[in-house]
Amino acid sequence: MNNFTTEIMETLINKGDLDDLFRRHLELAIHSLLKAELTAFLDYEKYDRAGFNSGNSRNGNYSCLV
Repeated sequence: MNNFTTEIMETLINKGDLDDLFRRHLELAIHSLLKAELTAFLDYEKYDRAGFNSGNSRNGNYSCLV
């Protein structure tokens, strides 16, 4: 939530919709949390740019999930 208070102030100054602002930020926060939980649950770490896994998986097999 970078610059959240700034976005609130800009929304209030421009008489925008605070409900939409909060919905967007809540959606981003929940998406980030679910992504982190799924990564931990699957014991998955992203590949680096060279195409190699940055860590070891539990069974030694590497798979790429997007």
